[in-house]
Amino acid sequence: MADPLPQTIRGALQKRALEALDHWPVQAHEPILMKYRENAVFRITLEDGQFAALRLHRPGYHDETSLRSELHFMAALKHGGLDVPSPVPTSRKHSLVRLPANRHFAEQHADVVSWIDGVPLGQSGVPLSQSVEMQEAIFFRIGQNMATMHALADAWEPPERFRRPVWDIDGLVGETPLWGRFWDCRGLSSESTIALSALRHELRRALANAGSQSLDYGLIHADLVRENIFLTGADSNVAFIDFDDAGHGFRLFDLATTLLKNRNEPAYPAIEKALISGYRSRRALSEATLAALPLFMVLRNLTYIGWLAERPDIPDTAERLLRYVNESLEMARRLDFVA
Repeated sequence: MADPLPQTIRGALQKRALEALDHWPVQAHEPILMKYRENAVFRITLEDGQFAALRLHRPGYHDETSLRSELHFMAALKHGGLDVPSPVPTSRKHSLVRLPANRHFAEQHADVVSWIDGVPLGQSGVPLSQSVEMQEAIFFRIGQNMATMHALADAWEPPERFRRPVWDIDGLVGETPLWGRFWDCRGLSSESTIALSALRHELRRALANAGSQSLDYGLIHADLVRENIFLTGADSNVAFIDFDDAGHGFRLFDLATTLLKNRNEPAYPAIEKALISGYRSRRALSEATLAALPLFMVLRNLTYIGWLAERPDIPDTAERLLRYVNESLEMARRLDFVA
């Protein structure tokens, strides 16, 4: 369920959801708010009784072309057999609708995708609850599905005007990274700004050198954190949700994202080994390529600094920002990127 919200905001979101649902064949049940961060996500009941997810997209985050491209990508993965949400068309067979601005919301888009029946792998900052043996089985399957996703992406020919975020060198450590200038943002001390600026230049050089070794590059999920990996059965089956940040990028970025928030788990060595073994069971991953994984762990951690700095309304932003800075610099020291 979504975190507690002021009743005025919850009420406005509920009305906006009902406005959007005028376009889809649904039962007359109230939409249930499940998540409110980048998007507002509601569980709804379709006319045939099946659950689905209504997404009210954050105004200004993605334009219409990018949103349609996300839906095309998810549909292609679903068609290839991967367990991911897929678009549910409106009564007029549209995949996306535009909602006009009102006194509560700017103009925004809405869509509906199929429901994934399962539970999240876990929650950031909370120890995993599964046994070590179960964790190994789960992360092996995550690795397999990640490799399948990358293979399906490579085999798929996107439609014309396909556009998604680009998590390349510029998108990670360029002048205007996708998630913000992590070395030059609100809430940083002068010491942190100097240290992160120096680190950025070192990482840009290291990433350019790693890229010259032909790192695997293509369409990626880009946000396979615990909350976006669902356990869907008793046999370690997993599904991927929330393709809001999916785009073009290094495949190691997906692996690093999944591993990053688990690095303090007691069973982390087994988790990492299982994820990589699962991936390699379906897709090539050389030792030379894998050597760049720690670099991508640092790069991934840095993205959260820019992301948090642009969202000061999130609880405990200052404390979390400091933690990400300290973690990033410590990880970089282990790789000899900073003194």
